[in-house]
Amino acid sequence: MTPEPYHLSLPQGRSSAVVVASPHSGRTYTPAFLEASVLDSRGIRSSEDAFVDLLLDRVPSLGAPLITADAPRAYVDLNRSQDELDPAVIEDIPRSALNPRVSSGLGVIPRVVSNGRAIYRGKISRREALARIEAIWRPYHRQLQSLLDESRTQFGRAILIDVHSMPHEAIDSVHHTQHLPPEIVLGDRFGASCNGRITDAAEAAFRRAGFRVARNAPFAGAFIAQHYGRPSYNQHVLQIEIDRSLYMHEPLIQPNGEFHTFKARFEGVLAEIVEIGGMGMRPLAAE
Repeated sequence: MTPEPYHLSLPQGRSSAVVVASPHSGRTYTPAFLEASVLDSRGIRSSEDAFVDLLLDRVPSLGAPLITADAPRAYVDLNRSQDELDPAVIEDIPRSALNPRVSSGLGVIPRVVSNGRAIYRGKISRREALARIEAIWRPYHRQLQSLLDESRTQFGRAILIDVHSMPHEAIDSVHHTQHLPPEIVLGDRFGASCNGRITDAAEAAFRRAGFRVARNAPFAGAFIAQHYGRPSYNQHVLQIEIDRSLYMHEPLIQPNGEFHTFKARFEGVLAEIVEIGGMGMRPLAAE
């Protein structure tokens, strides 16, 4: 049994150049994968962007397509290049130039989950790793690029909103003591993946909704932002990182009592972001 490569939800009619994605909220853990792991059923979920797909489920009603992962990040990481193969976890992979993500165990086939906990007892075969990429990674990215191409054809531009969640401790440990930590981190690779007007508008929408917002620290965007973000071609990527503690109990991986309140606030912001790519907006010139 292999997880589906993705779930795609389309609006009845597209009214925006925006495409919304959640590449890390997949939670189909197959029995074979769980059996191969040394982690228990909760530990293996610790790097998952749990419930982000549920936070986004009204996006199609706003006029934009929604693509979400089915396979979990621990199985195959859709926010990594298919070439980021880790010889420490995959057999018969030659060592290559230093890649910090691969070296830390966070390649396209992850070696570890959060806090550096190993997923496997040993290595998996090269055949297994490549089969996961062929069955899940490539179909997801083909579909994602197709959605962006459709946006550019219909609206003259494409705006990918790539939504993730971050452990509270990841931001709590980096903020300055005189300031409260951000609740939302917007990543545009310091302007390289997204026109600044889009990032400005998204930040303003979050601030109007009462959220504390930061840009590019500690998360500026990884493979998806780097690969798809081409502002000079009117193809933009804005990564959104949400503090998980706003809507879930992290140790238990369960929605908390604020889940529905947070979801309503977040949906209001999403509606404004989708409007950024509405029909009335001209294509953005490269900065």
